[in-house]
Amino acid sequence: MKTIKTDTERTLLIMRHAKSSWKDNSLSDRDRPLNKRGLRDAPMMGKRLKSLAYHCDQLISSPAVRAKSTAEMVASAFDYDGEIIEDERLYMADIEDYLDVISGVDLKVKTLMLVSHNPGSEEFFSHLTGIDVYEFPTSAYALIAITGEWSNITSARLLHYDFPKSTEER
Repeated sequence: MKTIKTDTERTLLIMRHAKSSWKDNSLSDRDRPLNKRGLRDAPMMGKRLKSLAYHCDQLISSPAVRAKSTAEMVASAFDYDGEIIEDERLYMADIEDYLDVISGVDLKVKTLMLVSHNPGSEEFFSHLTGIDVYEFPTSAYALIAITGEWSNITSARLLHYDFPKSTEER
């Protein structure tokens, strides 16, 4: 179910990176690529986002390979044509890191997408919405309506939540 946001709100899209591979033990955590499922799910979730008719003004990703690859595939499927900004603070971020990242976003940005990792993405979602997340699996995303400026959020409400294995009708 899609809830319409008002003109005074901004939209924050929090996404967890797609499923990564643990196949090569010599790779550092940062360098792990997506596995076959991740390569399938990331573009699929981008298409689902596109079907919601949201336009993304800015996309910021963790610099980890799995997050950046997810951001690139989702951006392509979602028709995002802007730069994907890598921000070190989103690698293994906590709530304060997320708040720090978004507080620097230009006020002209109405829809912001963050691609990062758990448990941070789940904790940040819960912090903003007050909703305890039961499941925030790989490739999951949450669209959140934000009232206030990026540096001073006064309220947040969930607009839409989705993940690859959801049974919601498309």
